[in-house]
Amino acid sequence: MPIRPENRDRYPKNWPEISRSIRFTRAGGWCECFGECGRGTHAGRCPNRHEGAAYGTGSRVILTTAHLDHTPENCDPANLRAMCQGCHLHYDRGHHRQTAAATRRAAREAAGQLPLDAPGMPR
Repeated sequence: MPIRPENRDRYPKNWPEISRSIRFTRAGGWCECFGECGRGTHAGRCPNRHEGAAYGTGSRVILTTAHLDHTPENCDPANLRAMCQGCHLHYDRGHHRQTAAATRRAAREAAGQLPLDAPGMPR
C-alpha cells in the first residue's frame, strides 16, 4: 500500500528493506493471511501470490506489508504480515474508517463548524 505523505516520517529509513524481507524472504511472495483480514473468502492461508492472478477477480496481486497494530513505528517482525492488497485493505478497514472520520471532523472544525454536542451549544 502506498505510504501517505503525512505518515512518511513515521516509517524507519530502511522500511523498503524491512518490507521486502517480510514479503519475499519470510513469506516467499505469498500472502500470509490466515483469515485475520475478515474477508471470509479463503479457508486457511490466502492463495494469492505476488504478481499472480487474484482468486475471485483475476486482477494482478501486489503483495504488501501490513502492520498488525496499525503503528508504522512498530516494525517488529511479529507485528508485520505480508498480505495481498485485498487482505490488507480488509484488515485495515476499521482503522481506515476511524482515520477518515477524524480527518472529516478536523476539516469541519477548521472551517468553523462545531459539532452538535459541543459544550455550550443550545439543546
